[in-house]
Amino acid sequence: MTALRTLLRERSFALYLASRVPTLLAAQIQTVAVGAQVYGLTHKPLDLGLVGLSQFLPFLLCVLPAGQLADRVDRRLIMAACLLLELACSIALVVFSVRGLTSAWPIFAVMAPFGIARAVMSPAAQAVMPNLVARDQFASAVALNSSLWQFTTIVGPAVGGYVYAGFGPAIAYAITAVMMAAGLSAVLAMASPPQTRSDRGATLRSVGEGLAFVWRRRPVLGAISLDLFAVLFGGAVALLPAYATDILQVGPQGLGWLRAAPGMGAALMGAWLTLRPIRQRAGFAMFAGVAIFGLATIVFGLSRSFTVSMCALAVLGAADMVSVFVRHLLVQLETPDEMRGRVGAVSSMFIGASNELGEFESGLTAAWWGLVPAVVVGGAMTLMVVAIWVVLFPALRKLDRFAQH
Repeated sequence: MTALRTLLRERSFALYLASRVPTLLAAQIQTVAVGAQVYGLTHKPLDLGLVGLSQFLPFLLCVLPAGQLADRVDRRLIMAACLLLELACSIALVVFSVRGLTSAWPIFAVMAPFGIARAVMSPAAQAVMPNLVARDQFASAVALNSSLWQFTTIVGPAVGGYVYAGFGPAIAYAITAVMMAAGLSAVLAMASPPQTRSDRGATLRSVGEGLAFVWRRRPVLGAISLDLFAVLFGGAVALLPAYATDILQVGPQGLGWLRAAPGMGAALMGAWLTLRPIRQRAGFAMFAGVAIFGLATIVFGLSRSFTVSMCALAVLGAADMVSVFVRHLLVQLETPDEMRGRVGAVSSMFIGASNELGEFESGLTAAWWGLVPAVVVGGAMTLMVVAIWVVLFPALRKLDRFAQH
C-alpha cells in the first residue's frame, strides 16, 4: 500500500490515471451500445465483425506514423488532440441515434475516425508512462494502470448495458461524450513530462525503425506476436451481443455483465500484480496465461449457462492480464525513451490488429460456421499458437527476470 500511495503522490501520473479512467469507461460503454445497436438493426453476426473492421483499417494505416510522431512531438498534446476527436465521434453517435437509424453504416462511418484517434493516441499514451514515475516504481505503475483499465472493463459494460436497456443508445452515447470531456480536461491539466525527442526526420526508414528494433529483440517479438495471434483467434468477446441474444437469452443487461466478466477477472489479477509483480519465470507465466486464455474460450463457447459463461470469461480476463503485464514491461523496459513511441506503435499495431481484426474474424467465421463452432475453434487455435510459439521463441520461453528497473 505504501508503494501505491507513493505512486499517486506523483501529480502527473495521478492526472494521467484521472484521464485514462473516464475515457476508457466511455469506450467500454460505447462498445456495448454500438454492438447492441448494430445487432439490433441487422441481426447479422458479420456486422459485429464489421464494427471491428471499420476501426482496424484506419488503425493499421495510422499507427506506425503515429509512433514516429510520438517520438518527435509533445505526447501530452497528442493525447489531448485524440481525445478531442473521440469526443466528436461520441457526439456524432448521439446525433445519429436521436435522428433514428435504419442502417448500421452511419455507425461504421463514425467508428473509422474513432479508430484513427485510438491509433494516434496509443503510442503516445504508452510512451509517456515511463516518464511519469521513477524507474523502480514502473512495474507497480504498469500493474496499477492495467488494473484500472480492467476496472473500466467491469464497470463500463455493466453501465452500458443498463443504460442502453433502460434509456436507449442516445443517452449511452451522451454519457460517453461527458466522460471523454472529463478525460480531456485531466490531460490538459497535466504538465508536459520530460521527453527525449527523436531528431530523425519523418521518413519511411525512421517510421520502420520501431519494426526493426522489435525484430532484433526476440523475446519482445515473441511476446507481441503471441498476444496478436491468441486474441486474433480467441476473439469470443466480439460475439457477445449474439451470445446474449440468441444462446444465453439474457438481453442487453446480461450483455453488459458478460462484457464486464473478463474485466472482473483481470482486475483481480491486476490488483495481485500491483502488490506482487512477476519477478521470476516471466516467460513461463506468459505462455501459461495465453494457454489458459484459450481453454477458457473453449469453455465459454460450449456453455449454455449464464453462470458458467461468466466464470469462463472471468478466467479468460485474468489469464489475459498476465500476458499483458509481461508484454508491457518487456516493451517499455527494453526500449530507450527516444524510440518508445515507434516501438509502442508496433506493439499497438499488433495488439490493435488482434482486437479489431479478431472481431472481424470472429464475425466472419460465425457467419460461416455458426456462433459456437467459431468460438470453440478459435480457442483451439489459440492453444495451437502457444505450442508453436514455445518452439519458435525459446528466448521468451526461458525468460526469467525483466531488465533491472
